[in-house]
Amino acid sequence: MLKGENRIINIVSNDRPISRETSRVLKQKLEKAGYYVPTEFDSEGDLIICVGGDGSFLRTLHENNFPNIPIVGINTGHLGFFQEVSPYQLDEFIFLYSKGEYTIQDLKLVEALVCTKSHCIELLGVNEISIKGDKSRTIHLNISLDNSFLEKFSGDGVLVATPAGSTAYNYSLRGSIVDPRLSLMQITPIAPITTTAYRSFTSSIIVPETSTIKVYPEYRFENSILIVTDGEEHKYDEIEEIQLRMSSLKAQVLRLKNYDFWNKVKEKFL
Repeated sequence: MLKGENRIINIVSNDRPISRETSRVLKQKLEKAGYYVPTEFDSEGDLIICVGGDGSFLRTLHENNFPNIPIVGINTGHLGFFQEVSPYQLDEFIFLYSKGEYTIQDLKLVEALVCTKSHCIELLGVNEISIKGDKSRTIHLNISLDNSFLEKFSGDGVLVATPAGSTAYNYSLRGSIVDPRLSLMQITPIAPITTTAYRSFTSSIIVPETSTIKVYPEYRFENSILIVTDGEEHKYDEIEEIQLRMSSLKAQVLRLKNYDFWNKVKEKFL
């Protein structure tokens, strides 16, 4: 018997047939190795295994309020940048996990305090939080950095990415890829307008993790601002100010000892 006795492992899966079948096989293998797999999510568990793609990985963290439990992904999706393990590696993964051949990587989250005329709402993002125009409308944002005015932005929006999120939406916007061991935020424009009438930064801006970014929308259409966290849209009436900073919360990701971020980048993007 391996050293899994009495250790609790949560399995979370999307609804794709390949994910359900992988989860079924994984549960059998884990129980054979001495682990306990609950039918409902156990917040006291030792590990979360997410079967699916990057979207499933992010949803698992959000839906379970960023639990203080390490998470590892088994990729049954497409890109699978967060996902550490392939379905054919289940036995190898269980063996290495049981031997302790892994590390825990802390991923810092970005938080937004969205203040309307009546109240403030806190949102968290693993990859990014973006501020966009509703119904594809151009938006105008006054942006400051640590209480110094930075720019009056005009365009489709701006995105604030974590290092972990630098390879996601940020990368498709031609933002920089950032090593996740660094502590910083990246402000990336989304379709900025640069004319004689409007002057916006056209490249991403790297700022320290201690920075506070403040955004003040200018309304030309009623309720035309959307806040998007890791692909999930939030719309609030009469947003007056949005503050973005690095959160003190972290997501714990299990990495096998042979994990190499830059090899992963080359594998997925080159």
